[in-house]
Amino acid sequence: MTPLQYQKQMRLHEARRLMLSTSADAASAAHHVGYESPSQFNREYRRMFGTPPGRDIAQLRHSQRGVD
Repeated sequence: MTPLQYQKQMRLHEARRLMLSTSADAASAAHHVGYESPSQFNREYRRMFGTPPGRDIAQLRHSQRGVD
């Protein structure tokens, strides 16, 4: 993994954590971790996690409720 790939991975994981823990929307989380383009963030997020940010977070929250 190149340093740029590692940085991208860390930024996407941090954005995911923010959306889960603070209820930030995708655009806010993207901006917070350094993305200037929400569409670029959405593309890279979908590529990494397999689904768009909104759907991914909704699924994660739903699965967390089932565990609690």
